[in-house]
Amino acid sequence: MILIHDGYMIDPKSGREGNYDILIDGDKIVKIAEKIEPRGKVTRINAEGLLVAPGLVDVHVHFRDPGFTAKEDINTGAAAAAKGGVTTVVLMANTKPAVDSEETLHYILDKGAKTGIHVTTCANVTMGMQGKQLTDMRKLATAGAVGFTDDGVPLLDAELVRRAMEISAELDMPISFHEEDPKYIENSGVNRGKASEYYGIGGSAREAEIALVERDLKLAEETGACIDIQHISSKEAVELVRQAKKRCSNIHAEATPHHFTLTEDAVIKYGTLAKMNPPLREEADRQAVIRGLVDGTIDMIATDHAPHTAEEKAKPITEAPSGITGLETSLALGITELVDRGYLTMKQLLRLMSTNPAAMYHLDAGYLAEDGPADVILIDTAAEFTPEKYASKATNTPFTGWNLKGEVRKTICGGRIVYEA
Repeated sequence: MILIHDGYMIDPKSGREGNYDILIDGDKIVKIAEKIEPRGKVTRINAEGLLVAPGLVDVHVHFRDPGFTAKEDINTGAAAAAKGGVTTVVLMANTKPAVDSEETLHYILDKGAKTGIHVTTCANVTMGMQGKQLTDMRKLATAGAVGFTDDGVPLLDAELVRRAMEISAELDMPISFHEEDPKYIENSGVNRGKASEYYGIGGSAREAEIALVERDLKLAEETGACIDIQHISSKEAVELVRQAKKRCSNIHAEATPHHFTLTEDAVIKYGTLAKMNPPLREEADRQAVIRGLVDGTIDMIATDHAPHTAEEKAKPITEAPSGITGLETSLALGITELVDRGYLTMKQLLRLMSTNPAAMYHLDAGYLAEDGPADVILIDTAAEFTPEKYASKATNTPFTGWNLKGEVRKTICGGRIVYEA
């Protein structure tokens, strides 16, 4: 048994917060009370001065395994997650081979089960991520996939998307979309505007996102599918989602910490370390993303943790791959950029990072309750720290050396301590 005592607890699902003790037995929370005096052998964790919260749920993560394990693998990715307070991840399916077969799906789930955190994965929408032939979505759902996506590659065939949505609605499973129409992109990863002009390249126009978001919101309303507009980046897309959510309850959207923190100026300052798809855009877009988080238009924060090797990121801006790591800095960026600046309360931030994403994927996670999962994190919300050393294999992030606030002191997953600062 583990007793977490004298901490300040927030459960974003019920709204309950205050000074509570939490008693864990096995992989469950068995008691929450103002004071608990357990009998028998117990490991005591003094949480005085710390925030006690549910383990975070990150529903947009790349662990690069199988196929690209020089960048990351399931074990190192899970270690990075635990360090960042993330106890449940939903992996994207752009591996090699892609997650379009039961064999690859089982490989990921079996390896993930040995990590200490909860590793789940999406399966692909199309075979080989070619955008031409649907996978056997029903069979992959039965085999353990929690959702569907071809993240990293936009789906351009509207009729195929409609059929995929109809199947996902039948299965009551979410389908997530990378919204970038290539006909509006000359060089991906850099916003068409100040940043692209600085590098003398064409860049990625905002219309690339707007066009596909508009299409997929319409299809979702028509099919009743539960959809996730991934890593939203433009003010127009935020407004499209805002209006669609008034008409349809199955529409969701996620924002990354880098899109609510940075603008295209970061690409000029940090080069390829700030190159990502969709790109960082203008200040008006960043503010629109924050407003979307505040009013519930955007109901999830997800990292799009996308590790690459240093050698890859050292290439010129037009050749280096897009993407940054994020698992180890996401909570601190949320506290520093959203809570401390008065946009969100801590309870609202935790809801965006745990309860809401867990609910969309029908996961038993993201809350603190008796008989609930023993996935708990202890956070020093006042502690300042500088990200320098990472549990991830990769270091491709512009946030190295930043002064951030809010450090995870301990991560408990399934009733076991999986990270200690």
